[in-house]
Amino acid sequence: MTESQVKEVLSNVTYPGFTKDIVTFGFVKGIEIDGGRVAVTVEITSSAPEVKKALEDEIKTRLEMAGASEVIPMIIQPKMPRETSSRGKNIAPQVKNFVMVSSGKGGVGKSTTSVNLAIALAMQGKKVGLLDADIYGPNVPRMMGIEDQRPDVVGNKVKPISAYGVEVMSMGVLMEEGQSLIWRGAMVMKAVEQFLRDILWSDLDVLVIDMPPGTGDAQLTLAQSVPVTAGITVTTPQKVSLDDSRRSLDMFQKLHIPIAGVVENMSGFICPSCNTESDIFGQGTAEAVAKEYGSSLLAQIPIEPAVREGGDEGKPITYHYPESETAKRYIKAAEDLWAIIEKINEEGGVSNESIQPTTPPGVSACSTAGGGHSGGGCGCH
Repeated sequence: MTESQVKEVLSNVTYPGFTKDIVTFGFVKGIEIDGGRVAVTVEITSSAPEVKKALEDEIKTRLEMAGASEVIPMIIQPKMPRETSSRGKNIAPQVKNFVMVSSGKGGVGKSTTSVNLAIALAMQGKKVGLLDADIYGPNVPRMMGIEDQRPDVVGNKVKPISAYGVEVMSMGVLMEEGQSLIWRGAMVMKAVEQFLRDILWSDLDVLVIDMPPGTGDAQLTLAQSVPVTAGITVTTPQKVSLDDSRRSLDMFQKLHIPIAGVVENMSGFICPSCNTESDIFGQGTAEAVAKEYGSSLLAQIPIEPAVREGGDEGKPITYHYPESETAKRYIKAAEDLWAIIEKINEEGGVSNESIQPTTPPGVSACSTAGGGHSGGGCGCH
């Protein structure tokens, strides 16, 4: 047998639970042929033993029927099954990494963070998807400038919309503007599963998932449907927000999701006239909370008028204003996030203490362009 013949046979081996084959998924990593002996190396994203057994059996059966005298299927699975994978379950195996962006309460800039982190990762050459799983308040379409677009349907699946180099899907592009969803928890759980299973995501390096606020059904469903690589909590510096953020971080720990860090949003205000950064809501207060859970600050994102303007107009600040201080911090946060993801994958699931960035996120208030920190307001008045 030749390598091309072996690949042709393997292209008929479907991944359990899917219609796509292991060659199309890109799971076949090596083929060795020695006379009638064929060794096949397949690397999959599920740690479930039943998935491994099913693939081994089908590979052996099909290659023996094609004339191989001896077949050695070597199935490589994740180093350590993560408990979030529901004993190895992964209903979107074409996605290499899943990042859950969560918050203890609404209105803290979670969607803005998800959008800009996804775009920053795409700008760094990664294949990125952005899933707006905030069923009741889907803001991602407006922020990505696709609120008037509708996705294409291919067979019984939906093709995500492409914007800023990111594949995007949201309930907001599937229903009429202003329409309310009055759903019970079971319907929300089903919707999250369908967003993962029935959307034609490409072979992505990472899928950034903007979760609903809180610690409810959607979060649990996601954690039981795919092996979540890392979680990010978004908060503002005020104590009332930090109290809720602790619940989000506690949820990550209980679901055994490695914490990539805390994003402190609205961390200072940068005056558009003089570029001076002022502390109006408090600053750096999230760092102590992050440390309580063995994590650290992933970024401190200031308030800039361009953030609000970009969100309203579908022009994300990271893409349209890359020289702004906010964009620089999102870009740095994305770089640190990717380093954390790589470390988690290398070690097969590690403690939070060993996955944090070695350099401090963001820039201190005193080092902002345009002057020193002024606690009472900007220096242009």
